[in-house]
Amino acid sequence: MTGPDTTHDHSDENRRQVLYWRLLARLFDPDEQPALETASVAVVDDLGLPAALLDPAVSVDNVVQRFPALADELRGLLAPAEADAPAGTGAPTDPTDPAAGAGEPDPVGRDEVRRAALVSKLLLNVFATGSGAVTAGQLAGWQSDAGWFEQALGFGPGELRRQGGSGLGGTLAGLEGDLVRRMRLREVLADPALASRLTPSMSLIEQLLRDKANLSGVALANAKALIRRFVDEVAEVLRTQVEQTSVGTIDRSVPPKRVFRNLDLDRTIWQNLTNWSPDDERLYVGRLYYRQTARRTTPARLIVVVDQSGSMVDSMVNCTILASIFAGLPKVDVHLIAYDTRALDLTPWVHDPFEVLLRTNLGGGNDGPVAMAMARPKIVEPRNTVMVWISDFYEFGRSQPLFDGIEAVHRSGVRFIPVGSVNSSGQQSVNPWFRQRFKDLGTPVVSGHIRKLVFELKSFLT
Repeated sequence: MTGPDTTHDHSDENRRQVLYWRLLARLFDPDEQPALETASVAVVDDLGLPAALLDPAVSVDNVVQRFPALADELRGLLAPAEADAPAGTGAPTDPTDPAAGAGEPDPVGRDEVRRAALVSKLLLNVFATGSGAVTAGQLAGWQSDAGWFEQALGFGPGELRRQGGSGLGGTLAGLEGDLVRRMRLREVLADPALASRLTPSMSLIEQLLRDKANLSGVALANAKALIRRFVDEVAEVLRTQVEQTSVGTIDRSVPPKRVFRNLDLDRTIWQNLTNWSPDDERLYVGRLYYRQTARRTTPARLIVVVDQSGSMVDSMVNCTILASIFAGLPKVDVHLIAYDTRALDLTPWVHDPFEVLLRTNLGGGNDGPVAMAMARPKIVEPRNTVMVWISDFYEFGRSQPLFDGIEAVHRSGVRFIPVGSVNSSGQQSVNPWFRQRFKDLGTPVVSGHIRKLVFELKSFLT
C-alpha cells in the first residue's frame, strides 16, 4: 500500500516559490530575469489569471476593471486571520515570505499559488517606485495601488498611510512623500487637468503648505482646493472619533429621562421579582427603573499651543482640525497659538482650519517661551482650563525657561497635557530631558495616538 501522492503538492509549492522569487528580483532590480519571467507567465496562465498581474506598469485598478471578480479576492487578502496562525503561536504567517515553504509546512495548494500571484502584484506596484521625475498621473496611480494594498490588509484606502509611525503605515507614507518630492508640483498645479488627478495626502499637503508663498493664480487656486479637500476628509474622521468617545461624569442630581432607550431592564426585573406569580407564570412590574445619562458639563477653556517647526507638520495639520471640532462643542472656548521662533495667535480663525493652515509658516526653529508668554494671559480660571502643548520639545538652549513656565501653569491648577505628536498612531521623538520632567511633574507625554488626545480632552471638557 503506497502513501498519498505529494507530487502535486510539491509542484504547487515550487510554483509559489517562483512567483515570490520573481517578486524579490523585480523589487531589487527593475531589469527582468528571463527565466523567472517565463516561469511566472506560465504559472499565471495556468491559474487562469491575466498576464497583466506581472506587469508593474499596469495599475491594480486597471486589472480590476478588466476582471471585476478579482476585486473581492484582493480585499482582505493580507488581513490577519486565526486560520493563518501556526499552532500554538497565535501569530499569522507572513504571506510575502518566499521562504514560507521551508521546514515542514502544510501542503501548498492551487489557492495558495493564486494568492501568491495577487500578493506579488500588490507588493510590486506599491514598493517598486523607481527613481527620477514623477508625473501627476504616476502619483495618482501609485496612490490608487497603495489604496488596494491597504484594503488587502483590512484598512480603508489611505487609512494606513494616515497612521504614519515607524511601522508599515510610516513606510507607505514615506514612499508617498518621496514620490511627491520627485514631482514637479508647481507645473502640475498650474495645469487644472493634471492638478485634478492629484489625491490629497499628508505628504502632498506638507509640500503645498511649504510652497504656498511661491504659488499664484491657477496654481494657488488648485493648491487651496487640494488643502480644503484634505481638511474636510480628515475633519470627518476626527469628528467621528470625538462623537464616539464617551466620557464625563454622570450627574446623579438630574433625574433620569423616562424614555424607552434609558430603561434599565435588568434592574427593573430584579427589583420586581417579588411580584412573580407562579400561578400565572408572569412577572407583574410595579415600578420601572431608568438609567441616569445626564453628564456634568462645565464651561471650559481649551488653549492649544502648536510647534509649527519643520518636524511637526502632521501635528500642525491635525491639531488645527481637532481644535476647530472642539470649538464647535457647546460651552468650550478654544484658543489656538502656533509658534516657531515667533508666536502667532490663530484664535480668530479657529473655527476654520483651512484658513488657519494658510496663515501658518512651516519650518524654522523653536522658541517655546515666546509662545508661553502669549498663552498665559489667556488663562482666566486655572481650574477650568486645559492647555495642550504639541511639540517635540527640542528648544536648543531655551528648555529651562520653557519648563519653568509650564511648571508654573501646572501649579496654578491648569490641566496641562504635553503631546509628542498628533497623528493617527505614530510615535514622535520627544526631548528626553522634557519627557522625564513631565513624568516627574505628573503630566506624562501623550504618546501620539490621536484617539488618546481626544479622550483626554473630552474627559476634561464634558
